[in-house]
Amino acid sequence: MARVTTEIRDHVAHVTLTRADKMNAVDPDMAQAIVDAGEALIGNEDIRAVLLSGAGKGFCAGLEVASFGKHASGGDQTDRIVARTHGASNLMQRVATVWRDVPVPVIAAVQGVAFGAGFQLALGADVRIAAPGTKFAVMEAKWGLVPDMGGMVLMRHLARGDVIRELTYSGRIFDGEEALRLGFATRVCTDPLAEALALARDIATKSPTAIRGAKRLIELAETPADQHEILKVESAEQGALIGSANQ
Repeated sequence: MARVTTEIRDHVAHVTLTRADKMNAVDPDMAQAIVDAGEALIGNEDIRAVLLSGAGKGFCAGLEVASFGKHASGGDQTDRIVARTHGASNLMQRVATVWRDVPVPVIAAVQGVAFGAGFQLALGADVRIAAPGTKFAVMEAKWGLVPDMGGMVLMRHLARGDVIRELTYSGRIFDGEEALRLGFATRVCTDPLAEALALARDIATKSPTAIRGAKRLIELAETPADQHEILKVESAEQGALIGSANQ
């Protein structure tokens, strides 16, 4: 059975983790399927938004520890993990970072649990809409590890440094309401899938050229780029839009 499905309807790509019986836990096949799904959308000119969700009771319960257990007793893993296999990322980092390379907004509907790998996957989305009782956790401290799926790149734009430290050091679980207060959830509601779909559909009615330009501009603004460079790119994006077919 496929670990991830993608359906495109009315310019919205519905990307769904389909390992519901395992709370969408990430094993090697799931990691590859998530990356493949994201990369398949990068060059798709028809899509205007992406809805990212998990089937069943949980968005993603994190890594399936048993499936990665062989590495724990396999000696030094540094070379394997440090190898860059997907641009600036390895496979596991690409699970989260690929969504930033998808040129249209990605909205994650998060329910049940988003632990470890699932938390970092959600952070890769542009917007996260969560149910109030959703359980979040950085989680890696529980296994004697550090977040290594792009979490440090993604968290730093959303929360204060001391918040990131506390959650990373403790691995404690926090709910959707706290995620909203801390900056990790964009919105909290009782039906995140319906709200996320409504937002994706609304975005799909806007100029696709302007939305793609806005995502590029926001991504640049979140880098250490010089403010003069950002201002110049802002003007260039606007100049290309004024009077264009989709304005």
